[in-house]
Amino acid sequence: MLSNWFPNVIWENLWLATKETLYMTGIALVATFVLGILLGLLLFLTSKGQMWENKMINIIISAVVNIFRSIPFIILIILLIPFTIIVVGSMLGAKAALPALIVGAAPFYARMVEIGLREVDKGVIEAARSMGAKTSTIIFKVLLPESMPALVSGITVTAIALVGYTAMAGAIGAGGLGDLAYKEGFQRTKNDVTLLATIVILLIVFVIQFIGDLITSKLDKR
Repeated sequence: MLSNWFPNVIWENLWLATKETLYMTGIALVATFVLGILLGLLLFLTSKGQMWENKMINIIISAVVNIFRSIPFIILIILLIPFTIIVVGSMLGAKAALPALIVGAAPFYARMVEIGLREVDKGVIEAARSMGAKTSTIIFKVLLPESMPALVSGITVTAIALVGYTAMAGAIGAGGLGDLAYKEGFQRTKNDVTLLATIVILLIVFVIQFIGDLITSKLDKR
């Protein structure tokens, strides 16, 4: 039945492309989550009135985050080609896309983490500080748990952005559904291949959004 609707689709290639997209998104998402949390915490804790207040460090981190967050992803991939070759050994394939995906997404998520941390009730933080809680205790027992719904919501948005990034990376040889849609679909004028690759990408996005919303609703105590 599906073969009649999509006569030019090679199903093995579609499955391989889907696995490559999921691989790139999954690995990049884990790294983005860790780096984004660290950068977000540094942005928050070094800002005015916070425990590690340091204007110079805050300005430097903020500048780095803003610069990489502002560079269009397709240009970022090109700029990072020398770095990617050093780290991965190639500029082609799913693994080669990971440095650009992480560098592109982590600053984006870091800002969301900072915003989420700023939404934490200052009274709760002050109460913990007045009881002599260590900085590490405040981070892991107050800041992160209290901001968790915002953090999960933010990583959901970031995951969806990463799926889009993988599609762009595919256009320059990273593999995945973007590569399939561009090379086998667009360049060979097989519109059914492009359409099906797009449908699979949309399904991945819908699943990510559903899971993210479900977890956020479970964590949100309001």
